[in-house]
Amino acid sequence: MRPFAIAGIQMKVSAVASNVEMMKLKLDITMTLYPWIEMVLFSELCAYGPLIHTAQEIPCSFEAEMQAMAKKYGIWLLPGSIFEKSNGKIYNTATVINPKGEIVTRYRKMFPFYPYEVGVTPGTEFCVFDVPDVGRFGVSICYDMWFPETIRTLVSMGAEVILHPTMSGTIDRDIELSIVRAMASVNQCYFFDVNGLDTGGTGRSIVCGPDGLVIHQSEGTEEIIPLELNIARVKRSRELGILRLGQPLKSFRDHLGQFSIYQPQTPHPYLDSLGPLIKPNRLDKLTKLIIKGDSLEHQIAPTHYKGDGSL
Repeated sequence: MRPFAIAGIQMKVSAVASNVEMMKLKLDITMTLYPWIEMVLFSELCAYGPLIHTAQEIPCSFEAEMQAMAKKYGIWLLPGSIFEKSNGKIYNTATVINPKGEIVTRYRKMFPFYPYEVGVTPGTEFCVFDVPDVGRFGVSICYDMWFPETIRTLVSMGAEVILHPTMSGTIDRDIELSIVRAMASVNQCYFFDVNGLDTGGTGRSIVCGPDGLVIHQSEGTEEIIPLELNIARVKRSRELGILRLGQPLKSFRDHLGQFSIYQPQTPHPYLDSLGPLIKPNRLDKLTKLIIKGDSLEHQIAPTHYKGDGSL
């Protein structure tokens, strides 16, 4: 298992114009400055921004252009994600391209940022792929990592590096940085989180190692993040423990019990009592209903309830 060089590209993302040509320019710059790079990762929805009207069917011209760039430089390429239109539904989809310009796999975001990412359908399949003689990589997008089961599943499938394009422009970025460190440590893996700028996020991309330590954290400006990862550190951590201490993957494996909350037949009265997944609303009517414990779904006429927290 040899070292492997990955570059994250933290760049400005426009919501009103295509960012594809700028992505290609950033790739040209990256490979000119750092010809030793073997994989490049962009942020979530980097190509066209966060508006779902940009959704398109896949395969598409964007994928073809990115395939050409991967082949041109002989690199693995994960060009963020785009909104995919398929059978009347919209998904947030990332594509993985190999150095020959071939599409290896695609991943649909499993946890859209509801109730804000309205109109996007969750994906249902986990995504891992192998880089020969290097290791196994898992793909996760933005809000996915808030659900530790997603990263745990990828790692249980053998992932040693998590590639995580994100579009985080909200005030909870500090929380996300802590989640990256937690996911890297409890799963003993590299975690490569790349955020965008402007309408693509607030930056502050972060890369953590299998012991949960921060390898690099960006600020709020455009940046190319070229790093050589020693994938063998993952195996070492998983064999001997985090900092030669806790061995969470082995402990998880050896746990003989079952977590009943994951069983389909298990009732969840407390979780069910939390109410519908809607945006917070300052209407006194909604506040009173919640205080009374009434169900919003029964109190608000379906013709007036939009499903996004508004009336």
